[in-house]
Amino acid sequence: MSASEGRSPLTAEMRSPTPLLFRRHSSGEIRNLASISSSLLPAFGTVVGDNTPTLKRFVIAPYDRRYRWWQTFLVTLVVYSAWSSPLELAFRKMSTSALLPIDLVVDAFFTIDIILTFFIAYLDKDTYLLVDDQNKIAMRYITHLWFPMDVASTLPFQTLYRIFTGKTHRGDVFGFLNLLRLWRLRRVSEFFSRLEKDTRFSYFYTRTCKLICVTLFAVHVAGCFYFWLATHYRVVDNTWIGAQVEDFENRSVWLGYTYSIYWSIVTLSTTGYGDLHAQNTGEKIFSIFYMLFNIGLTAYLIGNMTNLIVHSSIRTLAMRDSIHEILRYASKNRLPESLKEQMLAHITLKFKTAELQQEEVLGDLPKAIRSGIAQHLFRTTVESSYLFKGVSEDFIVQLVPEMRAEYYPPKVDIVIQNEISTDFYIIVSGAVDVLTNQNGMEQFVSKLGSPEMFGEIGVIFNIPQPFTVRTKRLSQVIRVSHNNFKQLVGPLGEDGKIIVSNLIQVRVLECTSLVAN
Repeated sequence: MSASEGRSPLTAEMRSPTPLLFRRHSSGEIRNLASISSSLLPAFGTVVGDNTPTLKRFVIAPYDRRYRWWQTFLVTLVVYSAWSSPLELAFRKMSTSALLPIDLVVDAFFTIDIILTFFIAYLDKDTYLLVDDQNKIAMRYITHLWFPMDVASTLPFQTLYRIFTGKTHRGDVFGFLNLLRLWRLRRVSEFFSRLEKDTRFSYFYTRTCKLICVTLFAVHVAGCFYFWLATHYRVVDNTWIGAQVEDFENRSVWLGYTYSIYWSIVTLSTTGYGDLHAQNTGEKIFSIFYMLFNIGLTAYLIGNMTNLIVHSSIRTLAMRDSIHEILRYASKNRLPESLKEQMLAHITLKFKTAELQQEEVLGDLPKAIRSGIAQHLFRTTVESSYLFKGVSEDFIVQLVPEMRAEYYPPKVDIVIQNEISTDFYIIVSGAVDVLTNQNGMEQFVSKLGSPEMFGEIGVIFNIPQPFTVRTKRLSQVIRVSHNNFKQLVGPLGEDGKIIVSNLIQVRVLECTSLVAN
């Protein structure tokens, strides 16, 4: 398949994610670039126009705002599951009384989520395009480990047993089956990963909160399991809690839970008061493994806190420092709010797109390979632009590798009227407005989209730019340097004549149309 065929109009099942980014809000604009993952930015060279089809009916984009709120709500339910599952194992009466109705409600919500997952489009990791074919979505979900584990962690085994047998089972088997709900903890990990990448939240406090949650969960699970060991020892008085509390099995659940958490924290912190300690072989073995685990957990916590305090996130700090510098500069020089917003949007998008590691990847490659990549990504777009219609193959082959791809956020000026012409641009995706300033008033001239171009008049005729060009939404353009362009055109005089002829024909027609209107 040729490069041009690879970028033909998208089929119904493979969508570029760009247009859907703009439908996250009713206004059709991206209001917060911090919420955009770099994986959802269109791949370089992917042509996306206004006529790109939407997702199929009933299919939901994975970054849809409502779906993200649903995922956040489920995280709160996961926190409950992480607390209740070990608790119900240790204290069996909790699973058949107070917590049973809550467990059923929580399981019902996760059942809804399983059904919903069959309608969530996913991002193909090879093409970086959204797949909205429901058969492929369902097959991908069912054939992965996620589906059987989601089902197993959602089934209310104890309730089903009671329905089919009419009896209430108070054994440990259902307590261990309930531990399958801990599979849901992956949602918490994904949630914290999103928060860590979101510049609206402090990376330090987000990471610290995650470490605290890991510690509390470890304390809770160890305490519950230690209490479970005590309840299953043949001589209850010869247990760590039985030696201190008489008839502890029939005492309050919260009394036993308090003792369990107290022991777990004292052991984790290596305080070791000695008031609660292992009394039998099983408890001693568990304590040994728990203390070994604590060594690893402590190393993990200390390593992460050291990284946060000393190193933190260099790249995130660099972005935040850049943003703070811009804010101080804008405040000191009393820049208008519109300029300040453009500066902030540009810096934010610069760091977002840097995650694609475009320059790092290409910098280590030989020139021939870099040229081949550029030809694959941009040649079709260049050949589709009016200025290069009819030029020679040699000119296209030499021009394309000299181009540079860039992203621009919404409402940012790429070209300013009357500035010195240094580059011209071809639109790959997105849209821009062409404006002119007359007597201090901006007037709309036209709207441009892929694969149209702007800035070429000033570059070719070596005059100041006649128009201001401002992005309407997140746009990807390829930039052609004035110097590189002149060096290429010089030896290829015939191509230069063709380019000037194309420019005059198109621009004269546009001027005639404007005059007629």
